[in-house]
Amino acid sequence: MMRTYSFLTVLLWSCMFHAIHMMPSQKRTNKHLRSERITGLSENDGKTLHRTKRGWMWNQFFLLEEYTGPDTQYVGKLHTDQDKGDGNLKYILTGDGAGSLFIIDENTGDIHAAKKLDREEKSLYVLRAKAIDRKTGRQVEPESEFIIKIHDINDNEPKFTKDMYTASIPEMSGVGTSVIQVTATDADDANYGNSAKVVYSILQGQPYFSVDPETGLIKTALPDMSRENREQYQVVIQAKDMGGQMGGLSGTTTVNITLTDVNDNPPRFPQSTYQFSSPESAPPGTPLGRIKANDPDVGENAEIEYSISNGDGSDMFDIVTDKDTQEGIITVKKHLDFENKMLYTLRVEATNTHPDPRFLQLGPFKDTAFVKISVEDIDEPPVFSRPWYLIEVDEDAKEGSIIGQVVAQDPDITKNAIKYSVDRHTDLDRIFNIYSGNGSLFISKPLDREETPWHNITVIASEINNPKQSSQIPVFIRILDINDHAPEFAKYYETFVCENAKAGQLIQTVSAVDKDEPPRGHRFFFELVPEFAVHPNFSIVDNKVIFCVINRSSFGTRTSQSYS
Repeated sequence: MMRTYSFLTVLLWSCMFHAIHMMPSQKRTNKHLRSERITGLSENDGKTLHRTKRGWMWNQFFLLEEYTGPDTQYVGKLHTDQDKGDGNLKYILTGDGAGSLFIIDENTGDIHAAKKLDREEKSLYVLRAKAIDRKTGRQVEPESEFIIKIHDINDNEPKFTKDMYTASIPEMSGVGTSVIQVTATDADDANYGNSAKVVYSILQGQPYFSVDPETGLIKTALPDMSRENREQYQVVIQAKDMGGQMGGLSGTTTVNITLTDVNDNPPRFPQSTYQFSSPESAPPGTPLGRIKANDPDVGENAEIEYSISNGDGSDMFDIVTDKDTQEGIITVKKHLDFENKMLYTLRVEATNTHPDPRFLQLGPFKDTAFVKISVEDIDEPPVFSRPWYLIEVDEDAKEGSIIGQVVAQDPDITKNAIKYSVDRHTDLDRIFNIYSGNGSLFISKPLDREETPWHNITVIASEINNPKQSSQIPVFIRILDINDHAPEFAKYYETFVCENAKAGQLIQTVSAVDKDEPPRGHRFFFELVPEFAVHPNFSIVDNKVIFCVINRSSFGTRTSQSYS
């Protein structure tokens, strides 16, 4: 095939050269530049005047670019009808490239191209010709301008504006979606033949993409191209001149096409059930584990929000989303109790936060999984039946008397035995004691309400098998009053009376106090002692007035009464 092609090309050029070489000698120009030579009679010769017409004989010349023959390329011939062939005329050439690119035979007027010419550098040369009489040096014809045109050959391949193009398009785009337009230019003459007529074709990238042969616009050729299956494509585009026909020159470029992500994939849990465990002592906020729903999308299209949609532990646990890893973190929400419930089941939901309405028909963009959480038992300290105890006891209670009881038990399933004790830092005088087996409190020393109306002690309950597991409780002991004190005068009285005092005159008011604290206050009765009651000089009258002074203290009230 290549040998036949070369033969045809050489044959075509030979015919073209023959035609061009023959053009100046085959016909005269359609626009002769004529001159008039006037021959007249002088006063002496008496000859008759007459006119003769003559002119240039030449055509517009054409020359093929990039001529590589062994001889100089023949351009054409300049000739004037004044040339009789006797060698008396001399042809002179001036203008573009005269003497360097174009050489003229001054005797014959034949013009040759001395060098190889490139139409893309210069496509048109304007020259001027003269015909001079060698003997006289006069111009036999006026100077004439003529043109040499360089005919194009297909010596330039199409060139793309870029060696490499980069483009992107959303995945799942429909067939025929425009991607990018590539452009190639050809330096050959667009007005002469098909040397510069470019046709585009795709060499690599089918069946995914296509190219418009005339515009170079690249489009998608397959539907539903998924980024998750393939993200990068390298497409090679060819631009060929001569309308794409055999013998045309070509150039190529590479187009790197990236499929950008769209949210066309819902999150999916890799397993349907997850197992975690937590000690019952875990405080609220403790993370128990992580779960992750997989989403092959990227960026915001893969962002997931986790939530607990149902389950018997929805009020005991919580789930938060780690924005960096897109994982769901299970955390403790409330205090757990192994003895109350040992296993919880959660229904967890993972949802895309930025769904694309175009793909909602593919199904819900969320998924669910179950999370089972086992609560682990730990050895807990004993728990008292109350948060604190209040015990009341009469101040005259006998030593060894039981005044009350505290109760604690082991919350664990094992129900370890408990022993009780009094924290001696809260009972330095060892007034109270407790039976270690049952928590009964008893008195070890006498009580005195007037000295200490309240006693605040701490009782400790410890597991017998593990004394480190212990707890304590405050016990408030109130000492109740009994009437064990006689009234006393409020102060020592020393009274003076004038000798002229009248009978019935008030000379002194006295009052009494009592350390005891009866429920409705004291009532005192005043009288003279019996030994002074017979023939007394003085008498006493009861005013029946009650005075109360109240002093407050912790967990009780101490009251002193004075009466007059």
